[in-house]
Amino acid sequence: MRLTQKLGSRLTGRISARRRSRAAGPLVVLVALLMTGGLYSVLSPATAETKTADEDTVAQGRALFLVGCASCHGKNGEGIPTAQGNQYGPSLIGVGAASVDFQVGTGRMPMAQPGGQALRKPPVYDAQEIEALAAYVDSLGPGPAVPAEEDYDTSGVENESVVRGGELFRTNCTACHNFAGAGGALPRGRFAPSLDGVSNKHIFEAMLTGPQQMPVFSDEVLTPEDKRDIIAYLNKRQDSPAYGGFQLGSLGPVTEGLAAWLIGIGGLVGFAVWIAAHSTRSTKKKGAA
Repeated sequence: MRLTQKLGSRLTGRISARRRSRAAGPLVVLVALLMTGGLYSVLSPATAETKTADEDTVAQGRALFLVGCASCHGKNGEGIPTAQGNQYGPSLIGVGAASVDFQVGTGRMPMAQPGGQALRKPPVYDAQEIEALAAYVDSLGPGPAVPAEEDYDTSGVENESVVRGGELFRTNCTACHNFAGAGGALPRGRFAPSLDGVSNKHIFEAMLTGPQQMPVFSDEVLTPEDKRDIIAYLNKRQDSPAYGGFQLGSLGPVTEGLAAWLIGIGGLVGFAVWIAAHSTRSTKKKGAA
């Protein structure tokens, strides 16, 4: 017992002596910083991947940006606030090259005039200019990179993946884009656009970046394989014939009810009017005889 107490007192004395040393404080701080950095690198979410572009491409993108984009987004992509505290044009720092490739590649940007929602139209810039704009915006801050072709190529996707993509689409996308991807109305005068005719690349980028009111489906939410399966399902649905007859825009009970009223009930009303008019003529002829 006494021996144990002696060993304990000696050990305590050594630790106390080290604590009183001048190097103990900085050493503890250094160890704490190393442990914090190690834990952050392990537990932090994956950062966006960026592709380093050459200086000439970035310079070309900046020149295009100053002419076509700076009036809304600022000369350095910082955004321009309005008097009401909103953004005349949002900040582009950290949106990444994929966002620029989608917005400019689908013609949504540059907008002719500010509005509630940017509409898809023929692009203003060619492929090389879009690449340069994306490179410049990407240089402002890291963000999602433009996906590689193998990420959205569905040529070798099997039927099981198409079925899985349909399940993912119905779970995550039909609330806005309709069960057939035909689009639908949203609050405040906005709408979810139709997915018919949209390229695989732009669908992938839309899920990756979440343009406008669309939520962001990052790789942690939907993996690249999930996104490719959803695209494969949409392609399969567009190529499938309308087994049920006329699709009527695939808008469900809206167009179906309208067709029922105009064609069905409207036809019955017209037929009833014709019968009534024909019966009246027959009665007059019999009375005259």
